[in-house]
Amino acid sequence: MAAVPIDIDSADDPHVAEFREIRERDLTGRENRFIAEGTVVLRMLAEAHAAGRGFFAEKILLLRNRVEGVLPILERFPVDVPVYVAGADVLDGVVGFHLHRGVLALGRRQDRGEAAILDALPERALVLVGCGISNHDNAGSMFRNAAAFRADAVLLDETSCDPLYRKALRVSVGSVLSVPHRRGGKALDVLVALAEQGFAIWTLSPHGKTDIRAIPASTRMALVVGTEGEGLPEALLARFQSARIPQSEELDSLNAATATGIALFSMASAMGRV
Repeated sequence: MAAVPIDIDSADDPHVAEFREIRERDLTGRENRFIAEGTVVLRMLAEAHAAGRGFFAEKILLLRNRVEGVLPILERFPVDVPVYVAGADVLDGVVGFHLHRGVLALGRRQDRGEAAILDALPERALVLVGCGISNHDNAGSMFRNAAAFRADAVLLDETSCDPLYRKALRVSVGSVLSVPHRRGGKALDVLVALAEQGFAIWTLSPHGKTDIRAIPASTRMALVVGTEGEGLPEALLARFQSARIPQSEELDSLNAATATGIALFSMASAMGRV
């Protein structure tokens, strides 16, 4: 049974203050809270909440005419999670722009340490590591790729953006809430920790030594990708095995999200996952 919707008739209502002007500010990093936007992400948040993945809903804000359509999702949340509803003018006044989706939730993340995520990995595991991933669209797409090709975790270094930013979370179609992940620490330290747990580390670069299709299958594999333009630091490329995606010589590289999808597909295929 879902909570009884509570009507909001003013954009200044303190009950929905966390949703105010969300285009200009993002709650991510503030007491581990974040904004989930859209029906798909709301459903993923409900699933994560119910499955105990460390994500919880604090409150929900809906356009009044969207309530009936998302009722099956609302029923999956605990009844003590308040659901606020408003007309279009009030809702737009709260968020600061026209929100045509009409579905928002305030979520909270329970922080998990890197050691806890590594210890929870299965014996056969595929991990994606991001270094300096600062573009929110790329970050979200990388999580979508990770979910599509059954990666067991995503680890982002401290220079990467938080994947729970509203745009990254939306682009991931909620996959940030389903794929175990952590952001923090230096990339080299993250990779050394993976190597100590028996992972074959493969960095991805246009100048990598091994064709991505020729990577031998391993029980535990980690794919390391860098930001567009600069790519991965030379120190990482020199220390670990490197792979490349064959492509036309007329282009110097692929979009980070596209390259990640191709490489994950290849590695997942080598492991018999797809």
